[in-house]
Amino acid sequence: MRINFLYFLLVIQIISCKSKKEASVENITEGRTPVTVTSISAEPMEDFVELNATSSFLQKWIVRANATGYLQTANVQLNKYISLGQLLYSVKTKESQSIGNSINVLDSSFKFTGINSIKANGSGFVSQINHQAGDYVQDGEQLAIITDTRSFVFLLDMPYELRPFVVNKKNLEMVLPDGEKLIGTISGNMPTMDAASQTQSIVLKVSTTHPLPENLIAKVKVIKSYKKTTVSLPRSAVLTNETQDEFWVMKMINDSFAVKVSLKRGIETAERVEIISPAFSVSDKILLTGNYGLADTAKVQIVKE
Repeated sequence: MRINFLYFLLVIQIISCKSKKEASVENITEGRTPVTVTSISAEPMEDFVELNATSSFLQKWIVRANATGYLQTANVQLNKYISLGQLLYSVKTKESQSIGNSINVLDSSFKFTGINSIKANGSGFVSQINHQAGDYVQDGEQLAIITDTRSFVFLLDMPYELRPFVVNKKNLEMVLPDGEKLIGTISGNMPTMDAASQTQSIVLKVSTTHPLPENLIAKVKVIKSYKKTTVSLPRSAVLTNETQDEFWVMKMINDSFAVKVSLKRGIETAERVEIISPAFSVSDKILLTGNYGLADTAKVQIVKE
C-alpha cells in the first residue's frame, strides 16, 4: 500500500513538472511580439516638391465702342473664332438718326449713314460679350473680349527659395486633375512677386492635342535632387523620437531577437527613405510592422516575411 502511494506521488510530480515546462514555453511564445520584416532595396530616388500651376491666357483683346449710339449689328458669339480685321459691331450715332435722312433728301449724292464699323484688333476666340445689337453704348465702352489662344500658358506660383531648383531647367513635369501628364516648357517669369506669400509666377508653355480651359489647376513636380542608385527602406520601417532628431530601425540578429540600430537618412519620398549609414546587406531583416514601441533589444516572432 505504501509503494502504491509513493508511485502515485511520483506520477503527480512528473505531470506537474511537464505542465510547468509547457507553461514556460507558452509564456515565452506569448512574450514575443508578432512582426513582419523587410530588406533593403537599391533603386533610383528623387526628392521633389509639388506646386500648383493655373492655366491662363496672357493676351486678351478688348473690343470697345468707337462712338456713342446704338449697336446696329453684332457679329459675335461665345467661343466663336475671330480673325484680325473681321467686322464685329456697327454703331449708329443718335445724331445720324435725326439729321441723316434730312441731309440725304437735300443732296442725294451725299451718302450719309452715320454708321461706324468696329473691327477686331486681334485674332482669337470670343470669351466674353457685354453688349448685343440694339444696345445703347457710350464711346469707349467695352463690348466684348477676344482671347488669343496662342497666349495660353500655365502660371506656376513658385516660392522664391525654390528658384535654384528651377533656374537652369527647361522643362517641368505637369499632371492635370484627370491624370493627363504634360511637359511644361519654361518660357520666362513674371517681374513681380506676391508680397504676402513671396511667390513668383513662372510661365510654362504646353503643347496639347486638345484645348484646355482657363483657370485649370495642374500639379507641377519640381525635383530638388535625384540619385540613380540608392539604398532605401520602406518609410514604416524607419522610427523616430518625438523631436525627430534621432532615427533608427529594428534589425533581426537571429530568429527571435531584434535590436535597435541608429541610422542617418538621405532622400525621402512618400513611400521610402534613403539609408546613408550604416551599411546594411541584402540578407539583413528589418522590422516592417510591430516595431513601434519595442525596447532596444526585443524578443519577436516573425509572422510573415
